[in-house]
Amino acid sequence: MEVKVLGPGCAKCKTTFQVIEKVIKENNLDVKLTKVDDIMEMMSYNIMTTPAVVVDGEVRMKGQVPSESDVKRLLGI
Repeated sequence: MEVKVLGPGCAKCKTTFQVIEKVIKENNLDVKLTKVDDIMEMMSYNIMTTPAVVVDGEVRMKGQVPSESDVKRLLGI
């Protein structure tokens, strides 16, 4: 599974990355987590608000910081 956090590096984007990273570590998941701050790559996902969470190429959440339970739902655990 591949998860990307799209955002320019604002506080909300950093928090989103940290929440997802924590859930992955706590549940010992085999997930490739990456941070995307390149504007052209972010635009390719057709998002207007950040942070956005992309799971296996599909935008699953945008414009808000997910809770740990949100992340678990997004990852299917």
